[in-house]
Amino acid sequence: MSLYLGYYLLMGLVSGFIAGLLGVGGGLVLVPILLWLFVLQGFDSQHIILMALGTSLAVISFTAIASVRAHHAHGAVNWDTVRRISPGIVFGTLFGAWLASQLSAVFLHYFFVAFLFYAATQMLLNFKPNAHRELPQNAGMSIAGSIIGIVSSWVGIGGGTLSVPFMLWCNVKLHSAIATSAAIGFPIAVAGALGYLITGWRIDHLPVYSAGYIYLPAFIAIASTSILTAPLGAKLAHRLPVAVLKRIFAVLLYALAINMLTHL
Repeated sequence: MSLYLGYYLLMGLVSGFIAGLLGVGGGLVLVPILLWLFVLQGFDSQHIILMALGTSLAVISFTAIASVRAHHAHGAVNWDTVRRISPGIVFGTLFGAWLASQLSAVFLHYFFVAFLFYAATQMLLNFKPNAHRELPQNAGMSIAGSIIGIVSSWVGIGGGTLSVPFMLWCNVKLHSAIATSAAIGFPIAVAGALGYLITGWRIDHLPVYSAGYIYLPAFIAIASTSILTAPLGAKLAHRLPVAVLKRIFAVLLYALAINMLTHL
């Protein structure tokens, strides 16, 4: 256990730094590495993808608080948008977590791999959709939030890879879209972690120290170190060529996706 605990602490340092530096959720990195470590620890193959997703969302729910506070301090969060999209976000994420527990592990693996390819391509090309309209009314926001929540729960992220393009498409300025997405990521992560905790609560053959599909040693270790490096990454983001770093990170995501694809 001590060896794996060291890996989890290191994962927190790396994922926190990447999240702060590039403004992406650590789940894109956490989930593939958690899958690898859970396999090494001999966890039941039927449950490891759900445990990786649940643990990742639990970590994000803890670390997202610091991100939201930082963006709020700069007055960049559109709280009205957060309020209007949150009901759909919470519903979609809870429903997605329940639905994930009913789906096959193979399907979730393929879905995550496909999403990694999408996220890497979006980052590599620095894709920003052309703005065509304003944010929809409450019903439209609920539908958008539900879709973002479902997908986020299936890939263990805070939703920024989906919510930022959605808001840009709706004529929201980039800075506000990123800040508001960070705030939206908090209810996604909390609802997702809660969903995986509940759906896995009575499941047999889960590892010791699991709370549903959340593996507590990994959650505690990763969360405790990621909050140390996220501010450092955010600080360096203003000094380093982030556009170049994003392309490098995109290549890493491609490598992770291909590795997962070849081990399915």
